[in-house]
Amino acid sequence: MGSMLSESVSPTQDSILYLKLAFTSTFFAGLFQASLGLLRLGFVIDFLSKATLVGFTAGAAVIVSLQQLKGLLGIVHFTGKMQFVPVISSVINTRSEWSWETIVMGLGFLVILLTTRHISMRKPKLFWISAASPLASVVISTLLVYLIRHKTQAISFIGHLPKGLNPPSANMLYFSAAHLALAIKTGIITGILSLTEGIAVGRTFASLKNYQVNGNKEMMAIGFMNMAGSCTSCYVTTGSFSRSAVNVNAGAKTAVSNIVMASAVLVTLLFLMPLFYYTPNLILAAIILTAVIGLIDYQAAYKLWKVDKFDFFTCMCSFFGVLIVSVPLGLAIAVGVSVIKILLHVTRPNTLEFGNIPGTQIYQSLKRYREASRVPGFLILAVESPICFANSTYLQERILRWTREEETRINENNDRTLKCIILDMTAVSSIDTSGIEAVFELRRRLEKQSLQLVLVNPVGSVMEKLHKSKIIESLGLSGLYLTVGEAVSDLSSTWKPHSQP
Repeated sequence: MGSMLSESVSPTQDSILYLKLAFTSTFFAGLFQASLGLLRLGFVIDFLSKATLVGFTAGAAVIVSLQQLKGLLGIVHFTGKMQFVPVISSVINTRSEWSWETIVMGLGFLVILLTTRHISMRKPKLFWISAASPLASVVISTLLVYLIRHKTQAISFIGHLPKGLNPPSANMLYFSAAHLALAIKTGIITGILSLTEGIAVGRTFASLKNYQVNGNKEMMAIGFMNMAGSCTSCYVTTGSFSRSAVNVNAGAKTAVSNIVMASAVLVTLLFLMPLFYYTPNLILAAIILTAVIGLIDYQAAYKLWKVDKFDFFTCMCSFFGVLIVSVPLGLAIAVGVSVIKILLHVTRPNTLEFGNIPGTQIYQSLKRYREASRVPGFLILAVESPICFANSTYLQERILRWTREEETRINENNDRTLKCIILDMTAVSSIDTSGIEAVFELRRRLEKQSLQLVLVNPVGSVMEKLHKSKIIESLGLSGLYLTVGEAVSDLSSTWKPHSQP
C-alpha cells in the first residue's frame, strides 16, 4: 500500500493527505473483500491446494523465523524487507552489532520454551506448561533485564510505549474525485493480496487442527474488519501467521481466545504499558520462533514427492516463491502452477486400455494388472475425465491412434481381426455438445474402417444428453451396454454364426 500511494502522494510533504488515502484505501479493501463473501465467491479458496499450503506454511515459517534473528542477535539496523536474501545479507553485514549477552539469554529462553513445548506434546495432560511458559518467560526476562540494567546496555528492550487507543479516523476517509481512483485501485490490489494471505493462513491451521474454513465467512470477516479498521486509524490487515502460530501453540481452541486476547490487549494498552518498558526484544523473538518452528512439515513434503511429483513441484514453487519473492506472489505462483495442472488434466485426460482378468467378468487396465489379457476382436478403452470442448478433439484423435496401434499389433502377431471398439464411460461424469459431436464423428470414422463403436455405462446426466442428441438411436441396440462383460459376451455371440463356413 505504501509503495502505491507514495507514487502519487508524498508521505512527508503531504502527510495528512497520505493518511487520508491510506485509511480510504483500507476502507475500499474491506468493502471489496466483504463483497466477495456476500456474493458467495468463497470457492476461490479451493485453488489453495494441500501442496500449496504445505509450501506456503514452510516458507512463511522460515521468513518469520529469520525475522526473529534481529531480536535474538541484538541487531539494531536490520532490513525491513521480508525476503530470504536481504535478511541473510542484513544479518551478515551487521555482525558488528551482534551482542553475546543477547544471544546467550535468547538461546537460553528459546531452549526453555522448546523444552516445555516438547513436554506438552509428549504428555498432553501437561499442556498447561507450554501454555504458561511464554507469559512466565516474559515476566522472568523483564525482571532480569531490569535487575542488570546498570551493568550492561547490550540487551535491547522495548522501551517507552504510549498508552491509549487509536483515535477515530472516520472523518479522514477521503472520497474526493481528485484521488478517489487511486484509493480504489490501491484498496482492491492490497485487498486481494491480504485476503489471499489471510485465507492461506486460515487454511493452514485448519488442516493442522482438522476443521473446515468457510471461504465466504472468512472474506466477510476480513472485509468488515478492514472497514471497521479504516475508521479507527488502521491500515489493511489480515490474519497474522506468527500470532496465529503463537495462539495455537498456547493451546487456544475456539474464537473465544480472540475475545480474551482482545480484552487483555485493551487492558494492557490502557493501564499496563509501563510494565513492558524493560521487556527484552529477544524474548518476543524466542516466543515466535517456538511457535513457528513446528509448522515446517518435512514429512508432508516427502509424501508429496513420493506420491505426486507435480504436487511436490507446486509445493516447492510456493515455498521458494514465498521465501525469495514475497508471500502474495509466492502464493500466486503456486496457484498458477495448480491451475496449469488442472488444465493439463482437463485438456489431456487419461485414457486406458482394458483387458480381461482370466476366469472373471472383470476388466481392468493392462498396464496396472499384469494378469489381464486382451480380448480378441475387441479394443476396450476407458476415459477417466469429463468430455468437453477442451479435450474432445484430443480424445477423438487419441482413440483413433489407439485403434491404429492395435491394428498394427494385430498384423504383426497375426491375431484375430479387430471388429469393435468398446468405450467404457463409467468415469465420464459429464459431456457437453462438443463432446457429443466428437462421439458422432468418432463413430462415423470408425464405420468407414468397418469398426463398430460401443458405449458402456454412461452415467445419468451423460446418458440423458446422449439420448437427447439421438446418438443412442444411431448406435443401435448393440451399441450401448451396462458393463464391458455384457458387451463382450453379447457381441461375441453374434459374431460366431457369421464366422462358421
